[in-house]
Amino acid sequence: MSEPEKPASPKRDLQALASLKDAASTCRECPIGFIGTQTVWGDGPVRAALMLVGEQPGDQEDRQGRPFVGPAGQLLQRAMDELGWPRDLVYVTNAVKHFKFELRGKRRMHKTPAQREADACLHWLESEIAHVKPQAIVALGSTAARQVMGRLVKVLTERGTWLTRHDSIKVLVTLHPSALLRSLNDRDAVYAAWLDDLRKASPIMQAARKATA
Repeated sequence: MSEPEKPASPKRDLQALASLKDAASTCRECPIGFIGTQTVWGDGPVRAALMLVGEQPGDQEDRQGRPFVGPAGQLLQRAMDELGWPRDLVYVTNAVKHFKFELRGKRRMHKTPAQREADACLHWLESEIAHVKPQAIVALGSTAARQVMGRLVKVLTERGTWLTRHDSIKVLVTLHPSALLRSLNDRDAVYAAWLDDLRKASPIMQAARKATA
């Protein structure tokens, strides 16, 4: 008889994530892999209270090799600070691991990934979720929501609501911070509404903080 499989431990999941990151560094499963500077893998702890999933890396993320370090990431960090979410309890990543862009002069401008490109990256995202084992996921924007949920999600009508994935993980849907940066409306009001969406995940963070105190 074969020995029963050992239950995954945080250490084993961390090692698995490191191996996946190495494997993804040479991924060429879609055309974006040939134009990005590097693969931008997720960042954060296993067993995170929350996993935040965005669309794809931006220009700064592509250059630095880390998720959410550009203007949108700075806005997200501001929100996390205001909500009292410790960074060390959050895992941040993107549904697509390479930066898709078009050149305008010398500037590299964001270009939305095609669905087939996002689908090529889906197994990387699902592997991250499987090994991080977050208590809940926040999907930032339509691409993230669709890939996390496996179906079309109408973010503008479903934002601020909790959905449930096939593996029973709860998913909170809201806008990507870059949408706020592009907004032509009252930015303070738009930001406040977005913060209210995110605040619905605060009880999870508060419980995680107490558990680690």
